[in-house]
Amino acid sequence: MCVAVFVTSPNASRTFWLSVCLCCWIGGLSAAFTTRNSRPNIVLLMADDLGVGDICCYGNNTVSTPNIDRLASEGVRLTHHLAAASVCTPSRAAFLTGRYPIRSGMASPFNLNRGLTWLGGSGGLPTNETTFAKLLQHRGYRTGLIGKWHLGLSCASRDDHCYHPLNHGFDYFYGLPFGLLNDCQTSKTAELHRWLRIKLWISTAVLSLVPLLLLIPKFARWFSVPWKVIVAFALFAFLFFIVWYSSYGFTRRWNCILMRNHEIIQQPMREDRVGSLMLKEALAFIDRYKRSPFLLFVSFLHVHTPLMTKEKFVGHSKYGLYGDNVEEMDWMVGRILETLDRELLTNHTLVYFTSDNGGRLEVQEGEAQLGGYNGIYKGGQGMGGWEGGIRVPGIFRWPAVLEAGKVIDEPTSLMDIYPTLSYVGGGILPQDRIIDGRNLMPLLEGRVSHSEHEFLFHYCGVYLHAARWHQKDCATVWKVHYVTPNFSPDGAGACYRSGICSCSGDVTYHDPPLLFDVSRDPSEARPLSPDNEALFDSVVKKIEAAIKEHRRTLTPVPQQFSVFNTIWKPWLQPCCGTFPFCGCDKEYDILSTAW
Repeated sequence: MCVAVFVTSPNASRTFWLSVCLCCWIGGLSAAFTTRNSRPNIVLLMADDLGVGDICCYGNNTVSTPNIDRLASEGVRLTHHLAAASVCTPSRAAFLTGRYPIRSGMASPFNLNRGLTWLGGSGGLPTNETTFAKLLQHRGYRTGLIGKWHLGLSCASRDDHCYHPLNHGFDYFYGLPFGLLNDCQTSKTAELHRWLRIKLWISTAVLSLVPLLLLIPKFARWFSVPWKVIVAFALFAFLFFIVWYSSYGFTRRWNCILMRNHEIIQQPMREDRVGSLMLKEALAFIDRYKRSPFLLFVSFLHVHTPLMTKEKFVGHSKYGLYGDNVEEMDWMVGRILETLDRELLTNHTLVYFTSDNGGRLEVQEGEAQLGGYNGIYKGGQGMGGWEGGIRVPGIFRWPAVLEAGKVIDEPTSLMDIYPTLSYVGGGILPQDRIIDGRNLMPLLEGRVSHSEHEFLFHYCGVYLHAARWHQKDCATVWKVHYVTPNFSPDGAGACYRSGICSCSGDVTYHDPPLLFDVSRDPSEARPLSPDNEALFDSVVKKIEAAIKEHRRTLTPVPQQFSVFNTIWKPWLQPCCGTFPFCGCDKEYDILSTAW
């Protein structure tokens, strides 16, 4: 506290001003100390399939992202930030638990189902996994998730909701228990298992022709075909059609659902308004809990296809509809930051922005690219090893604690968020399991200059495709590829023919492995060999030894992507109404009543 005092003597004046300076210095130090050691509010912002090259602060000059850029200029930007998987479900599982998805059974052995595909399936984030939301909830945080979940819903009955966000540490949930698909918009081409659906239609047509063809010899009197045989073939064709069409024929109604906590409020959701509703809910959550520590996880639907964008943003960017969608997301980030400013919460809030994986390259509509841009990095979403699939933005802002405008080139992971939030929120890490993430606060604050990660392992489903070694004694980061996907057509930079690259089957195995120095060659354009790298053999042996040690730490767990868990089950299908006549719009009813 400073008090105005009138003094007359010069000595007294000098003493007074010295005391004032000392008082202010101690007061400022005290304020900084209080800010750092008190539990901050936490706002996590995660984009869906955003390429690391899609935002200005990471080098893009065709899309305007002033609000995300503001976060970077006022905080710390990570340039070597990595997802634990190149598709959303396993990546988000690792983000929430701080563990490689293979440890929780959230990695798939199949190319077809790399992520959870049905809300009526029985797989999901196991209930014995402890998320950072649960850690902070136990420390008195009010926790909320707004947006995409995509980590399962029910186990044995449609209402048990064993995998629901509210059973994983969140006090409040508003959003999509699944995620966004082209199937959610009636005007778009189906996305879920598109090629499988085409094969099913062809198979149905062939089976339907069989009984018709059997009628020809019967009526032509070439030979007698019993009616029982004809009816049996017709019945089989009909049942075959019903079995697959009951799920794939109603994907929008089964998967595109909007929920508040355990209640379905739109089935199917109205895709034209869902973004606005989620922003409204995020701002309301901040207002509701602004006087207590809160964790808000905003899991954007942007920038996943079908790129649902408000009219005022259409045609806004130089990069077509995809760029428009990125700019709308940036505007939503700005609204959240404005709310923190208005409520005087900015200095006491840790904000983090990232994406769940790299941008998807194969999504196109005619000549228009509807997927992300991964900058200088090779590959994209679905490619377990190439940098473009796993290199993501990473921005932290915490005024008075983190240095503004700082850039860190050390390897870090989405899994690091778990121990970092536990540290800043006063949580206690579980001692009965391996946590693969590392607390980033010493690195972010500048107390250390080297990442704690010496080795990082890159899986495609359950298959280890690549690994990197960050040498402790220098800045070199080596990376080996044991398996790489086969791009199609030949010479392309992605798997355009299949729509997504395979983890097994249509891949190339490398023995010896491909070796890159990604600290000098981040584009992975110049593979090293014993002929041009004297350390080739020693580096490969060092990484192979680390992989053996890593594999010794893996224990058998139930596989959430087993065939049984991933198929659609009518008795698990969430339903607003009486199954199978599911449908409601309670959000619209509330608005109509209020009007």
